[in-house]
Amino acid sequence: MEDAYLQIGARLHGLREVLEIPVEEIAKLCGITPAEYLRMEKGEADNMESCLALISKRYGVELDVLLFGEEPRMKGYFVTRHGQGLAIDRCAKYKYQSLASGFRQRLMDPFLVEVAPLPEGERRVQRAHPGQEFDVVVEGRLELTIGQRTIVLGVGDSIYLDSSRPHSMHALDGRPVKFLCVTVNP
Repeated sequence: MEDAYLQIGARLHGLREVLEIPVEEIAKLCGITPAEYLRMEKGEADNMESCLALISKRYGVELDVLLFGEEPRMKGYFVTRHGQGLAIDRCAKYKYQSLASGFRQRLMDPFLVEVAPLPEGERRVQRAHPGQEFDVVVEGRLELTIGQRTIVLGVGDSIYLDSSRPHSMHALDGRPVKFLCVTVNP
């Protein structure tokens, strides 16, 4: 996983240098400090997906180029076979598999997400990112906390949320949970 973040960081650094973007400008776009942004470029940040989406839109670079170093080629349709989507592990407890990585100029980003359970008593930090999100559970049970509200979703249950509100997701019953996550960024 660390290697993937180092590669993403190198692509971010290269983009910023080629386009001569000041660190302060890109950090402001992401809603973080310049020091936090520079941590991303060094591959030290573990929650950069929302920033990558913002950078992608603002500077006209496909998200897949930033995430995977590959230019999407398909325009009419793109098929992702079971287990074949490009993957990125956000951290040891989150695994994302892109379900549309080869489709150019996507208006939304669909992922198959797996969240591993946390040790007893440990909670995830709530995070926010721009846009909206649709999640549907396909395996296991998911506890979703939005602000002070906690909602439990089982197989087939779904939620549509304003992802700019702080939220976190937890696998229940000591087992991983898998869900389809579709994000749309402004």
